[in-house]
Amino acid sequence: MKFENMMPKINFHHQPPREFAAIDLGSNSFHMIVARIVNGSIQVLSRIKRRVRLAEGLDEHRVLNQEAIERGVACLALFAKRLQGFSIENVKVVGTYTLRRAVNNQAFLQQAQRVFPFPIDIISGQEEARLIYLGVCHTQPEKGRKLVVDIGGGSTEMSIGDEFAPLRAESRHMGCVSFAKRFFPEGKLTKERFEHAYQVAVEKIEDLSWEYRQLGWQHVLGSSGTIKTVSKILIANGYRDGLITERRLKRVIQTCLEFNSLHQIKLQGLTEERADVLVPGLAILLALFHTFHIQSMRYSNGALREGVMYGLEKYFQVGNIRQRTLESLVEQFDIDRPQAERVKNTALNLFAQVQCWQHPKQAKQLGSILKWASLLHEIGICINHNGVNRHSAYIIANLDLPGFDEEQKKLLAILVRFHLNSVNYSDIRSMNRFNNRDVITILCLLRLAVLLNRARQATISPQYLQFLIESGHWILTFEPNFLIQNPLIHNDLAEEKKLLKALHIDFTYR
Repeated sequence: MKFENMMPKINFHHQPPREFAAIDLGSNSFHMIVARIVNGSIQVLSRIKRRVRLAEGLDEHRVLNQEAIERGVACLALFAKRLQGFSIENVKVVGTYTLRRAVNNQAFLQQAQRVFPFPIDIISGQEEARLIYLGVCHTQPEKGRKLVVDIGGGSTEMSIGDEFAPLRAESRHMGCVSFAKRFFPEGKLTKERFEHAYQVAVEKIEDLSWEYRQLGWQHVLGSSGTIKTVSKILIANGYRDGLITERRLKRVIQTCLEFNSLHQIKLQGLTEERADVLVPGLAILLALFHTFHIQSMRYSNGALREGVMYGLEKYFQVGNIRQRTLESLVEQFDIDRPQAERVKNTALNLFAQVQCWQHPKQAKQLGSILKWASLLHEIGICINHNGVNRHSAYIIANLDLPGFDEEQKKLLAILVRFHLNSVNYSDIRSMNRFNNRDVITILCLLRLAVLLNRARQATISPQYLQFLIESGHWILTFEPNFLIQNPLIHNDLAEEKKLLKALHIDFTYR
């Protein structure tokens, strides 16, 4: 396994923070993100979401009724209040499916202009798919080819790409709101209505099946409301990783079909505002799984508005996302780089010697998280040296960390929280994706790395450091006389031995 030997360095130009806003006028909801660039990283200041249901006002002749227009304009008036003082070049607004389809979209734009002084760009379906892809890529950690899916209120976007370049981006006229209106009028729910919605969804995307599957992918990510809701339902019902598979999806569908109305559906993890558009979204999602032969899908919290937001600044078009995130944190919190490097190098030295993992396929990912935890474990020292581990965990848990998904971010916070002092085992058990024993292993490696570098610049690195896990026993071996010559390390290891015993680790050092 290869890890970078040095912390990457990027020189940021010290400029006053620039505030900007990205707005997504969706068919179901309008979203606004207000953010600023600080030390080369985007810092979100506020998010506003309003349920507008624009697609409900679009009739069979593609005319948007006045009631829906007024709902949308009222929301934009609210957004305008938040954006007072913003210059036009720092506000990007995109309209999607419903405004794209409406033959009278100019009526909406004219009425919006009276209360909202910023231009609105009604984008094509392909451009929407491209921006969604970028929003996912700029916020998620996966590398390699990705299939990105977004089920919106009026349309569904599908894109495949490598890194930040989509190879194919498509949009189809099918969404959870428009399908609810078409196939489930007045909320009436039957198995036949669901099957009809499913079949129509398949017909709309089956022409993409061969080409998309020929391109292939390593990861499937889904964004926005329907996929977020399904993931939350799965987590609330015992599937702790929130991963969407066909089998799990069908179980959710089967439960929903026991109800006679969309408005009656009640499931753990399902919010009231999403209940009446869940089943139409499920029909589309099942069609996507079958048509593209998807094995599993993970929810991504990056979507169209994030793609718009990152598109406002050229610097964010390229680059390693985690590197960018790290450099921003180093700059913002004045992290001691040499000390972070010492801890990282020791931690990865120990990690490379571990041969036994409960989930071997996750070992590389765990090594990466261990590396980042080593580099960021002292981020909380800017608050106070006392309780630095608690302060570090708080900062990491409450920051936006592009390049890390929620479970990785949670693991990162746990590692820095318990790199010192005693460990709360219940916090480790709260992890969903990662095995408890594997989490304990990398946590203890971080603790040992911190311990062996506690003298900071005065640290004397051992010339020989062997680490072995054998039949449940942990054995750390140094060159002869190292512990005699370094009595403080010897004493710290004796204390660590007691703490590790509480984690059912038999630790020996010599």
